[in-house]
Amino acid sequence: MKIFYRPEIDGLRGIAVISVLIYHLDIFIGDNKLLKGGFLGVDIFFVISGYLITSIIFKELLNKETFSFKHFYERRIRRILPALILVMLFSFLLAYFYLPPEKMLHFTNSIFFSLIFTSNLYFWITATEYGALSNIEVPFFHTWLFLV
Repeated sequence: MKIFYRPEIDGLRGIAVISVLIYHLDIFIGDNKLLKGGFLGVDIFFVISGYLITSIIFKELLNKETFSFKHFYERRIRRILPALILVMLFSFLLAYFYLPPEKMLHFTNSIFFSLIFTSNLYFWITATEYGALSNIEVPFFHTWLFLV
């Protein structure tokens, strides 16, 4: 089974990225927030990821008649980790100069837990709710999603 390039998936990714960016920019027209449902772009990423991951698993099962979670996650980590580390370093430098010391602990914890791909657990344990803190304080809120 050959998986073909699907440009419409890139189009959906573009819509998702733009909606999330506009949502995080907190643009208001009068008293109304522009694109207040922009966080739904994350849901679009979930659907796309589910489709692509299922395709990868299905292709591997058809071609090799086996599937390895270990190999699957090794490929994901090799693909994602370099960019994630670069973003974390840049974000840390910005946070160092922007955030007050009492907020830096939460920020550095979010970086640490993102590096070990458990940020969803960290934010759940600390009862961090989506939109409860300013976006600059939780830039790695969805990093667990990047593994897919």
